[in-house]
Amino acid sequence: MSIHEIFMPALSSTMTEGKIVSWVKSPGDKVEKGETVVVVESDKADMDVETFYEGYLAHIIVDAGGTASVGSAIAYVAETEAEIEAAKSLANSGSSAATTPAPEKVPATASVGAPTAAAQNGNGSNHKEGRLVASPRARKLAKELKVDLTNLKGSGPYGRIVAEDVEAVVGKAKPAASVTPAPTVAPIPAAAAPVPAAPAPVPAAASSAVSGQVVPFTTLQNAVVRGMVASLAVPVFRVGYTITTDGLDKLYKQIKSKGVTMTALLAKAVAVTLQKHPLINASYSDQGIVYHSDINISVAVAMDDGGLITPVLRNADMVDIYSLSRNWKSLVDRARAKQLQPDEYNSGTFTLSNLGMFGVDTFDAILPPGQGSILAIGAARPQLVATPDGLFGVRQQMQVNITCDHRIIYGAHAAAFLQDLAKLIETNAESLTL
Repeated sequence: MSIHEIFMPALSSTMTEGKIVSWVKSPGDKVEKGETVVVVESDKADMDVETFYEGYLAHIIVDAGGTASVGSAIAYVAETEAEIEAAKSLANSGSSAATTPAPEKVPATASVGAPTAAAQNGNGSNHKEGRLVASPRARKLAKELKVDLTNLKGSGPYGRIVAEDVEAVVGKAKPAASVTPAPTVAPIPAAAAPVPAAPAPVPAAASSAVSGQVVPFTTLQNAVVRGMVASLAVPVFRVGYTITTDGLDKLYKQIKSKGVTMTALLAKAVAVTLQKHPLINASYSDQGIVYHSDINISVAVAMDDGGLITPVLRNADMVDIYSLSRNWKSLVDRARAKQLQPDEYNSGTFTLSNLGMFGVDTFDAILPPGQGSILAIGAARPQLVATPDGLFGVRQQMQVNITCDHRIIYGAHAAAFLQDLAKLIETNAESLTL
């Protein structure tokens, strides 16, 4: 008898369980090795999961909406149609049907197909080794509407075909790229912008809760909980600094029309300053201090359905400000669509958290696991200050607070970093465009 189990894969290093978003295949369907059979919600993204076996999807153990621990069986695959009933019997009896042992936790690239292939090819093609790269929903919709996906151009990440592309073919909707809705929570910080008069919107998950109701945590919220609890074991300290932002504000107004965001400017300023302070970009390990070769800036973004995610601007010190802004927009769009790849949200070496957009003057941020520092950014406000010539003047100023791992970073290190960051923003902001 050749009956195999499909296991819940580990799509990230912190994932302990996954939620079944949808099954692409139904019991009795023929499946090919490497074909997507199920969509799984990991800590922070929805990922296509492929089967390692060829045969027939005999029985689904965990239905859509259910959760399973990493490494546990979620379905049976039979090599022949004749063995489908045998697989169902095994499922009913609770026996193990695997002909091979449960796999160890593996990275997402080992079990996730669609986005990673296009990323490796780097050409935005929606084909992977002769197979189409399309979302499960797009495949199902194409089958219902009788749309040929072969020559269809995808508007999703890396050229992936999404449902909106299929609908566009039959005239039901425009492609997703042209109808991106405005997010409920503004993803682009504007530390130096005036504080809005209206109160900031509340994430949907919080605003829809009924009084007295207990709402279970989402997978993303559970991941945040685990990270925050882990951070309690780290001894930290905090240092505050006041930065005048007049020069940064002026630069932002000049290049805003070219698509530059305040998030990109702040990330660029921090990344350039980190070049002089590699210890602030480092992290702790039991073996010693880990000095990272890249400067990857994570930026905290609130999700509409609860929780937060930290998309990463990789090599922010090396990428020009215009490309950095385009990268940030793409990251936020895909983060809200839960389409980020693991290395796009877990490869950060330094984190920015900006509540200035909500009018917050100052706050302390919690250190993310695996990093040495996080910078909390408050709102920029006009302040009456004494000028060097002994007069008084009005300046835009913001409060920043850095939280550091005291096992590897000391107060003098953090103070020197903030001093250089302030100097860059206050006297040489124009260099951020070079």
